[in-house]
Amino acid sequence: MEKKNIIDVQNLRTEFRTQDGVVHAVNGISFALAEGETLGIVGESGCGKSVSMLSVMQLLPQPPAKIMADKLDFCGQDILKFNKAEMGNIRGRQMAMIFQDPITSLNPVLTIGFQLVEPLRLHLDLSQEAAEDRATQLLALVGISDPRSRLKDYPHQFSGGIRQRVMIAMALSCNPTLLIADEPTTALDVTIQAQIVELVKQLRDQFGMALIWITHDLGVVAGLAQHVIVMYAGCIVEDAPIDDLFASPRHPYTRALLRSLPRVDGVRAGKLISIEGLPPDLIALPTGCPFAARCTYVKDKCRVENPPLEEYGPRHKVACWVNVNTGELL
Repeated sequence: MEKKNIIDVQNLRTEFRTQDGVVHAVNGISFALAEGETLGIVGESGCGKSVSMLSVMQLLPQPPAKIMADKLDFCGQDILKFNKAEMGNIRGRQMAMIFQDPITSLNPVLTIGFQLVEPLRLHLDLSQEAAEDRATQLLALVGISDPRSRLKDYPHQFSGGIRQRVMIAMALSCNPTLLIADEPTTALDVTIQAQIVELVKQLRDQFGMALIWITHDLGVVAGLAQHVIVMYAGCIVEDAPIDDLFASPRHPYTRALLRSLPRVDGVRAGKLISIEGLPPDLIALPTGCPFAARCTYVKDKCRVENPPLEEYGPRHKVACWVNVNTGELL
């Protein structure tokens, strides 16, 4: 039986009005995610990954941001039309976000217990005692020892990895339908990163949540997501099932990302290859493909016309004028 979509986004655009001009941060992305599924969103810093999800959550101040979309449905509701109060009722309760840096996401002058209890009382209407019991259970769930006494501690008394576990507990507190993880392992060392990824996987399977995992590292989503979106300059350049993306990447940027990653399966030996050049200026986007200036497959057509995202195979979409296997125009 086909699963129902939790979220359906069509032609999402986000702009920022600045003194230097309009920053085109997200440029017409579309995606859908079914219940219980995991979507990976990858790309280098500044490509629009985080801004696109902050736009969905409507956490960007408007102005300077301007969020537009043909469709922004969450659980059958058009949340783009929601006011602040209506979005406040959904955020935390039905959709939640784990942010990149827990030390800036947690209030340094409030105890962990207070910050965990507050959304429980607000969204679930629990008494103080019931909320503290639930907060204790949540800290235990994410692997924090002696959880009851740790409710009295402040963020600075926790290590980076434990602070991120607290953030996961907060995100899970109201059993959300959708969990968005915005590069939650970036500030952590490799061992702790692996623990956090494994923890989120376990909790996703346990609670049946839909999950969106934002990262710059394709290796992280390899064992986590069923489907991957590759973003560049605010656009989706490739959208594919995870196995297809690794076995047969169709966009030059995706191929370049994969060549820059170490592999342990013996498929490729030798030095890693960096991507030359810089991403385009989002205030003055080129008229053609935004990756053309850095692309080794570039043709004249690429510099004058931006390719649409089109179906290449089953659930596999690519925005490119060139067949990367032959180097010829499609």
